[in-house]
Amino acid sequence: MTKGKSRTTREMRHRRVRLRMVGTTSRPRLCVFRSLNHIYAQLIDDSIGQTLVSTSTLDPQVKSKTNEMPKSKKAEVLGTLLAEKTLNKGIHHVLFDRGGYKYHGRIKALAEAARKAGLEF
Repeated sequence: MTKGKSRTTREMRHRRVRLRMVGTTSRPRLCVFRSLNHIYAQLIDDSIGQTLVSTSTLDPQVKSKTNEMPKSKKAEVLGTLLAEKTLNKGIHHVLFDRGGYKYHGRIKALAEAARKAGLEF
């Protein structure tokens, strides 16, 4: 089975962006992955190869709040929760890695909610 054209072009864009974007301890990379029904976000420190904070729409905290919401509203709740977890760890600045996706829809909703909750990109 072959991959679709949009998936391979997204992967190429993601690789191209990742050549220049490296998360550090003081400014980790906020990586976003979007599937058909869910969205996943994690903070990665590339210097030590460790995930610092992660969350998704499958987490019980998010799932309980977003039962019958549209996907973009779920992404907003996810962005707010991710920002809270990140700020609790003492991290205020992050690099936003949109994963090769367009800055639109769920990706934009997550990013704007995280900014509104106090993260600086």
